[in-house]
Amino acid sequence: MESVAELTTPVVLLDRGKTENNIRAMQAACDAEGVKLWPHIKTHKMVEVARRQLAAGAEGLTCAKLGEAEAMLPSGVKRIFIAHSLVDAREASRIAALADQLEELRVAATSPAQAEALAKVAAAAKRPLKVMLAVDSGLGREGVRCAADAQKIAAVIEASPYLELAGFYTHEGQLYAADPAEQQAKVDEVIDRVAAVRDAVNPKLPLWPGCSVTAKLMAATGRVQVVRPGAYMFGDIALAVTSRVMPISDVAIHVLATVVDRPEPGLALIDAGSKVFSSDKSPQGVHAMAVDGRDIQVVRVNEEHGYVRGKEVDALRIGDRLKLMVAHVCPVINLTDRVVVTEGDQVVDRWTVDARGRVQ
Repeated sequence: MESVAELTTPVVLLDRGKTENNIRAMQAACDAEGVKLWPHIKTHKMVEVARRQLAAGAEGLTCAKLGEAEAMLPSGVKRIFIAHSLVDAREASRIAALADQLEELRVAATSPAQAEALAKVAAAAKRPLKVMLAVDSGLGREGVRCAADAQKIAAVIEASPYLELAGFYTHEGQLYAADPAEQQAKVDEVIDRVAAVRDAVNPKLPLWPGCSVTAKLMAATGRVQVVRPGAYMFGDIALAVTSRVMPISDVAIHVLATVVDRPEPGLALIDAGSKVFSSDKSPQGVHAMAVDGRDIQVVRVNEEHGYVRGKEVDALRIGDRLKLMVAHVCPVINLTDRVVVTEGDQVVDRWTVDARGRVQ
């Protein structure tokens, strides 16, 4: 059996036991509250992970793009929500083909103008589609800002023979920046905002928030019917250090990199740069940090190099290998063709990132 010590770097490591534990823990939290789980696959993009989420009890999957949804079909998924603004009638044939392979396909309505375009797409696809109406709950991205616009969207949906308004959703991503002590209060504010818009249209329809920081808190409120977290099964600095919703010991994705140079005191260079970590940084200003607790951080990246600083950097030698927790796990997964699956120090499998680059 191959060991982690034999791997060539840089490489993305997935701890199988921690991943499966995180999947089960989120499912258990939802089951305990009678809330359904539709995890967002934009983080993992892997059929193998989707299979485990569905086997644990996930009701369906959330995807960002049609290509992601198509890539997930081998998982055996029966219900998919495309949480993105579909407007191009040239995609009608793909939507129809996808709907024919599922028991349920949900799409998003994000503004009155987009809803008009969506109705034309649905007419071209000639398939019944359930629609989730987006509400901006503070992130300032897609979603209606007022009840009047939600009512306009509802009217467009009502006029289409192929569309059915089935619920309201939001992505409360702004809560990644919330003080952990204020998370519950912020969750309540989000629900109040989305529910107010929902109630102006149809108070009987469900609420579907979606964020790994808030998922368990949302489920525990008794006011939502579905949660759609994405990064919870892996974790990263955002979840374990910034928002502190999971312990560092539960983080399941790491980058293994090698020190390739020591050009000056206080600085080490590693063989992983923006093509591994992406350009994303944590609020602390780092791309990655040593998972073993040493004061070692990747503070800057070029395409093929990471610049490592910290109080313990001068103890590093060329050839040393660093196991690093990343700032933002989603782009890290999308930048690799496959992940190396580990149990302890042993390599047990390799999983393909099936939906890598599926941006259409």
